[in-house]
Amino acid sequence: MIFGFPVISAAIWLPIFFGVLVLATGNDRNAPLARVIALLGSVLGFLVTLPLYTGFDKMTSAMQFVEMRDWITRFNIHYHLGVDGISMLFILLNSFFTVLVVIAGWKVIEKRVAQYMAAFLIMSGIVNGVFAALDAMLFYVFWEAMLIPMFIIIGVWGGPNRVYAAVKFFLYTLLGSLLMLVALLYLYSHSGGSFEILDYHHMSIPLSAQILVFIAFFMAFSVKVPMFPVHTWLPDAHVEAPTGGSVVLAAIMLKVGAYGFLRFSMPIAPDASHSLSGFMITLSLIAVVYIGLVALTQSDMKKLVAYSSISHMGFVTLGFFIFNAYGMEGALIQMISHGFVAGALFLCIGVLYDRVHSRQIVDYGGVANKMPVFAAFFMLFAMANSGLPGTSGFVGEFMVIMGAVKANFWYAFLAASTLIFGAAYTLWMYKRVIFGAVANDHVAHLHDITLREKLIFALLAVAVLVMGLYPLPVSEVLHASVNDLLVHLARSKI
Repeated sequence: MIFGFPVISAAIWLPIFFGVLVLATGNDRNAPLARVIALLGSVLGFLVTLPLYTGFDKMTSAMQFVEMRDWITRFNIHYHLGVDGISMLFILLNSFFTVLVVIAGWKVIEKRVAQYMAAFLIMSGIVNGVFAALDAMLFYVFWEAMLIPMFIIIGVWGGPNRVYAAVKFFLYTLLGSLLMLVALLYLYSHSGGSFEILDYHHMSIPLSAQILVFIAFFMAFSVKVPMFPVHTWLPDAHVEAPTGGSVVLAAIMLKVGAYGFLRFSMPIAPDASHSLSGFMITLSLIAVVYIGLVALTQSDMKKLVAYSSISHMGFVTLGFFIFNAYGMEGALIQMISHGFVAGALFLCIGVLYDRVHSRQIVDYGGVANKMPVFAAFFMLFAMANSGLPGTSGFVGEFMVIMGAVKANFWYAFLAASTLIFGAAYTLWMYKRVIFGAVANDHVAHLHDITLREKLIFALLAVAVLVMGLYPLPVSEVLHASVNDLLVHLARSKI
């Protein structure tokens, strides 16, 4: 709390309140009012998260802005919230992208406007709850609840195969989560009746039990990342989701799974984390190399960026399980950067789709002749996705590779291949879509981006460049929490 004001609760419940308020506007006759209320709610939701950064003590790894109230006293379940240097950044990222998604859907969404805007606002609050929950059962409630708005977004406003994609997304994530619930119930019993996540970090659990707990968490978190081989739901979800849904999936929801490894798997089962690190590194490198090659074969722009996301998130899990500061901090910076870059690329593809109604690369060519401002923004984000120095995409990848060199040269060698594959598939797509002569009548009739679209891209461009040129404001927040986790893991090393 700040001066008695519950900042984290505000970050959770304010967007949800405005989401319900937007729903109350009713049908599309009141769409202009729904848009205004949604914008107001998303902006206020972002502003209330800023004190989490400005008032954050970077010198401690302890939880800050803590709120705790009784909830279900019979089972010792509490409404317990707090943030450290890891979770705080993702709450800011989530709230920031909620504003962008509302602005991006301002004109594009014409049917069920109130329901569309409300789904994103409610999901924003729920995701903030996932990152802030310090009670395991509260975490699980938020974790499961965030599936519902995304399921609706894909299923209602998605493409022709939206129902298939939505059901596949829901089943994959739900089935993995059920095993996590079993693990949480075991920890509750083993701890003597506590659902406090931080209590679990200091429990003594036999290695055999740790491995089972780790596998249970792995099944929940690996699906969300997503890791190879449980990644197949993501391309389908991205292709069928509306632009806003793809942006939030890439920028925020993939990060929830990776965050789970840091908050649950590694500190609760440290010995199992070391025992299974080879398995995790192998899956991560397969994602980096193999999925990068798969991205090269894609003809659909959205599918290409979706596979790119899987490859980049492989970098994240690799950074976690090489157990050094370079790798872990680099992975976290990569998560933030990937949010900005992948979100921006999906917005770029959305701009083209809104005008031409095609995501096929072959249907474009010569776009720069008609949309020079758009082409310049798209170039920046494509370069960031390729890991160009000076952009945010380079910082995290460089740090993970540095950490991997310290652990094993061949890990670093394979991981560094993403710099080649990433440049290949991203720049090849960009070249075929943007450069050359005007390919057809659809491209010939294109018009450049509007002021609203320029605002969105300008905000993301600033974020990508500032983080690439001066990452200290992000990295310094992480130091204490990352070092504390590494000390805990080293102390428990088998």
